[in-house]
Amino acid sequence: MQGEGIHVGASTLFVRFGECDLRCRWCDSPHTWRPAEHCRVERARGSAEFRTLPNPVTLDAALDAAAALEVGAHRFVSFTGGEPLLQPEAVRGLAEALRGSGPRLHLETHGLAVEALARVIDRIDVVAMDWKLASDVRRAAPGEPSAGGFHDAHARFLALARRAPEVLVKVVVTEASRDEELDAMAERIAKLDPAIPLVVQPVTPFGPVRRRPEPRRLLGLVARLERRLADVRLVPQTHPLLGVP
Repeated sequence: MQGEGIHVGASTLFVRFGECDLRCRWCDSPHTWRPAEHCRVERARGSAEFRTLPNPVTLDAALDAAAALEVGAHRFVSFTGGEPLLQPEAVRGLAEALRGSGPRLHLETHGLAVEALARVIDRIDVVAMDWKLASDVRRAAPGEPSAGGFHDAHARFLALARRAPEVLVKVVVTEASRDEELDAMAERIAKLDPAIPLVVQPVTPFGPVRRRPEPRRLLGLVARLERRLADVRLVPQTHPLLGVP
């Protein structure tokens, strides 16, 4: 089940890629930051029973797993992470193999790998990109500054992502999120198309992030963003309510 964004509640088969080049303070899957020797594959749809496979998983093994999970019965296949666009050839191979099997192909991405997106965009149905705020996110590589560096890169990514049949932007907000960085985000989205959906996602407390912003703050942010954007939605994560990671 899709647990966040504008397709929340839709049946979704998730393909999770390991490794990420960002460090978000609120990340709920830090185990994906670095490559792992093994991965877990659910044995049957909804069973919560898993088997392990050695990484990297072959395309045939991934397709066999998707078939066992009734891929054609889902509304979406979501390529998520980590950051899937660190492995664009793997994303493209899976997308080409799964295209036409029924579900729409959904790419969940941090929205910074423009060149990698160009290699897969013609095989993706929905691009769901995060807009990272430097108040809570840094780059993994030392010496690469975050402050002021995400907005322009995100704008370039979004300009290309609009080639997909559907694109949406998600921003996770915490108590540290600043008005000026949200204004900078809204300005850049509006320059491309003010009708692009923006999902404001209150942080799910995890790790060092202990609390969500207060409801009054969240409603004020939505009103502020709606001065520039036509489709702003306040949507929290729903899968933690079901105990699903």
